[in-house]
This record gives sequence, C-alpha cells and structure tokens, in this order.
Amino acid sequence: MKEGRNSKYRQGVFIPNNKEKFIGSKAFYRSGLELKFMRFCDNNQNVLKWGSENVIVPYVSPLDGRVHRYFVDNFVIIKEGAIIKKYLVEIKPSKQTIAPTTKYKKKEHLIYEQSMYVVNQAKWQAAREFCKKTGFEFLILTEKDIT
Repeated sequence: MKEGRNSKYRQGVFIPNNKEKFIGSKAFYRSGLELKFMRFCDNNQNVLKWGSENVIVPYVSPLDGRVHRYFVDNFVIIKEGAIIKKYLVEIKPSKQTIAPTTKYKKKEHLIYEQSMYVVNQAKWQAAREFCKKTGFEFLILTEKDIT
C-alpha cells in the first residue's frame, strides 16, 4: 500500500495480498473508508472477485445536462450462504448521502455541497438503473456500515 504524502486525506494504491480475487490493474483508494473496504474484500474468504473503479456508468449531470462517466468505487462478487451475489458499491461519508443544510455554512460552501449532492443523486440513480439491467445490486456504504 502506498499513500500520498502531500494530502491531508488518506489516499493511495492498495496492493492486494490475494491478487487472484482482484480484477483490474490498480486499486486506488481516496479515503480511509475505501481502504477499509478494500482490506475487507481482499481478506474475506466469501469475496470471490472484486475490483476498484472499473465499472463505468454513464449519467446525465443535472448541472449541465451533459452525459458524464461515473466510475463506481467498487464491484464485488460475494458468496452469501449458498447464493452468489454481485454488487456495485459506492463508499461515502454519511453526511454526503443526505441533502446539505444551510446551518452555519458560507454561501460558497453550501452551493458546492448542494451541487455535489444533486450530481451524486444522478450518478446513483444511473447506477441503480444499470444494476437492474445487469443483475447487480447497488449499495452505498458509509462509516456506519464499514467498521
């Protein structure tokens, strides 16, 4: 695992121990939550295959009306009892999964948070539609889910 030196956030490239389970060339993590999830995927015997940012879902941004590409954080193929399930997994801090409030925020910061919120909603709706067509399930995991 390599970490970015000049960043206040935990970022880097995760190097799996169980390389046969990982699909892709590199696993980039952009937060400590993503790193924890990658460790879970790598070390959990029920995770059969997993990948990082290698499923791309087109979506229309509500900000500019144009089609963009959403790189979903992870995909996982996991054995749950006798059933094999496929998931697309987005990892976010819980505060980014709810609409921002105006309480104690500067106008510029609030506008940025609102913009990111509506874009994320469009991405996640496109991911849900993609999952219906491809047999995946879409999950959004937060710090409340990843321990």
